Formats: sequence, structure tokens, C-alpha cells
Amino acid sequence: MKSTVEQLSPTRVRINVEVPFEELKPDFDKAYKALASQVRIPGFRPGKAPAKLLEARLGRGAVLEQVVNDVLPKRYSDAVTASDVKVIGQPEIEITKIEDGQELAFTAEVDVRPEIALPDYGTLKVEVDPIEITDEDIDQQLQSLRQRFGTLKSVERAIENGDFVSIDLSATVDGAEVEEASTTGLSHEVGSGQLIEGLDEALIGLKAEESKDFNSTLVAGEHAGKEAVITVKVSSVKERELPDADDEFAQLASEFDTIDELKADLKTRVERVKKVQQAGEIRDKVLEALLAAVEIPLPEKVVQAEVDAVKHDAVHGFDHDEAKLAEALEAEGSSLDEFNKDTQEAAEKSVKTQLLLDAVAEAENTQVGQDELYERIIFQAQRYGMSPDQFIQQIQQAGQLGAVFADVRRGKALAGIVTQTVVTDTAGNTVDTAEMFGTPAEEAEEVSAEELAEVADATEAEA
Repeated sequence: MKSTVEQLSPTRVRINVEVPFEELKPDFDKAYKALASQVRIPGFRPGKAPAKLLEARLGRGAVLEQVVNDVLPKRYSDAVTASDVKVIGQPEIEITKIEDGQELAFTAEVDVRPEIALPDYGTLKVEVDPIEITDEDIDQQLQSLRQRFGTLKSVERAIENGDFVSIDLSATVDGAEVEEASTTGLSHEVGSGQLIEGLDEALIGLKAEESKDFNSTLVAGEHAGKEAVITVKVSSVKERELPDADDEFAQLASEFDTIDELKADLKTRVERVKKVQQAGEIRDKVLEALLAAVEIPLPEKVVQAEVDAVKHDAVHGFDHDEAKLAEALEAEGSSLDEFNKDTQEAAEKSVKTQLLLDAVAEAENTQVGQDELYERIIFQAQRYGMSPDQFIQQIQQAGQLGAVFADVRRGKALAGIVTQTVVTDTAGNTVDTAEMFGTPAEEAEEVSAEELAEVADATEAEA
């Protein structure tokens, strides 16, 4: 087999492949065997008919078609390996010559990873916010903990923000009832904003057994994007009573004997979480600085494939009806044009980032150990509420294990750059990135998911 490469652009090549027919004998043998098992010829058992009889029955063209279909993927792969081009995306293959008994020739146009001139990482400079722990931060954490141990009691007053209610909901669009939008006995925390837009405002001031109509835009179902008249009826109202923040509460809610000891522990937790958040800010800003420092030509077809995937997922939720998607976007104050523009920009940035970090990983010879890969799999599995074995099976079936590996390698490569970058906070202090990124980002701080969730919950409650 002979192959040559033509550079069509910085991100695309054409691979020309010529295969002499004498190299295809094993492929012809395999094709005859496959066809013989499919065709019944009198006097011969299945799979035993001679090649000449098969050709006489099916025609030489059918045999050639079978051989070509089997040959192209492997010969293309062999040509890529031999040429040492770093392909990305799917090839466009065109057969240019079939001379029976002589030669098979084809071309494959495919996007490739461009050459990227990487900067001196030591010249990169970023600035981040300093870590500050305030009394308010501690109070938020303590308040969140008290809420977890709070109790609900019924009240007869009007609903206030933070109350817990049991409600019935119904909706009409143009006077017609929307069955899928009706429900009874629904529990809701007023002010959480977790249900229909406008519901919390409508509930404030109502009492048990009272109801109210308000307008809102439906976001799901066949009426998605349409304005509906929503009726909410209150069945019961409860408020949450919080335990006093004293030594007795500290003993109930933790392993500590006093409230001061509990507060000291909460301060430590907040500090650790803020360090992780600062590490994330540093990582993002270093990546932005690196992207700004290099020129990266974009492979158009790879970008378009990512755009198409996002659009497909978006319109899938609206029964692949783009008009319904447009209505939903308009209800949110956006438009289909804005969505398409944002999707294009996000895809371009995503592809640029992947190409850049792949180039860094290759230049720095970044290696990924089995333990590091498995840790990422565990982390991802927890996010999706799956066991690691289930998650591995799912990504293997989807052919995504390589993508997970690539993400780990890119993250590790970026962490290596961070440690070479000059990082200061807005107060002028140098930030010790080695402490944060001396190991992969997930290992840098032993902060549990529960701790992160607690801080997030407290922050949302305060907001």
C-alpha cells in the first residue's frame, strides 16, 4: 500500500491511498467466505461454494463491493498511522479508482490537529480575588445547619417568605385546561423559586384554603412557551422553627461540645471550600490567558459537528420542532438567532480549548495513570447517581472512554501550566499555586461533596 498526504489547510488534509490487488487476496478470501454463508447454491453446503460459482451467481461487482466495504476502514487507519497525522473528526472518503486485478485507490479528506506555537508559561500573569472569611460566612453555614435540624409547625397567619406550603395547581391556555400542568398536595418552600415562575409572588399573603390566579409561561409539554393562567390553592401553611445556636445544639448536630468549637470547625470548612473555589478561578483565568496568547486555526467541520450536537439536543426536548424551541427562547427573553450565535461561539471556544490543551499535553509529555482515570470515573459516576461499574459500562457502550481519558489528560496538563504562571490576588499577594495544583485538581483539596453542597446551599439561601 502507498499513501501520500496533501495539506489542504492548517486544519485539513487529503490522504491519497493506493492498494495493489495482490495485497487484497486475504480480503477477497474473507469476502467469498462471507458471501458463501449468505447464498445457497445447490449441491454445496452453506459456506462451501467455490469462488467462481459465487461470482457467476452474484457477479464480480458484488464481490468487489464486499471487499471495498471491508477494506476501506482498515486501509484508511493504516494510512493515518503511516503518515503520522493527528486526525480529528470523521473522514470524507471517495473511491477514485478500481481497476479489477490491478489497483484500488481512494482519498480521505479529514480535519487534523493544527500546529500550535505555545508561549513561555512563565510570562503568563493572572489576578484573582483573595480568600476572605467573614463572620457572615460562618453565620450562613450555622444557619444552614440549624435549618437541617429545624422542625415544621402549622400556622394560621398569611404566607411569608420561607414558609412551607401544601398547594394544588391547575392551568389553562386560551381557556382550555392543561391536564399535565395540574397537581394536588404539592409541597413547596416559598421563595425557593423551584416551581413555576411567579408562584412565590402569588403565594405571599395568602392563607390556608385561599386561592389566586396568576399568569406564567409554561416551559414543558405541548404548550411549552405559551402563556397560561395558573390557579394556586393553599391547603396548609407551616413555618420552620430553628433550634437555638447554643452548646446543646452543637452536641446535637456535631461531635463538638460547644458552639464555639462548632463555629471554629465551620470556619475551617469554609476556608477549605474557598481555596477550592479560588483554585477554580485560577485555573479558568490561566486558561483564558493561554487562549489569548496563542493563535489556533479552527477545523470548521469539527466545530460544526459540535454545534449540530448541541442544536439536536436542544430541539429534541421540543419534539424536534424548531418553532417550539424559538417560542420557548422568546419566553425567556432570548431568540433563536441569539441561541445559534451563543452555540457557535461556545463550540468554537470548546474546540480551541481542546486543541490547545492537547498540544500542551503532548509538548509536556503529560501522562495519565490508571488511578487518575478511575478517580475521574468515580467522580463522574457520583454526579450522575450511578455506580462506577454502571458508568464505565455506559461510557464504553457509547464509545466515550477515550473522551474521559482525554479530559483527565487536559486537566492535568492545565494544572501543570498553572504552577508555572505568575498568580497574584487583588491585594498584591503572590498565590502559592503549588499548594493547590501540585497534584491533579480533584486531589488538591480533600473537600467532600457534602461540604461543597452545604456552602452552596447556604449561599443560595442567603441570596
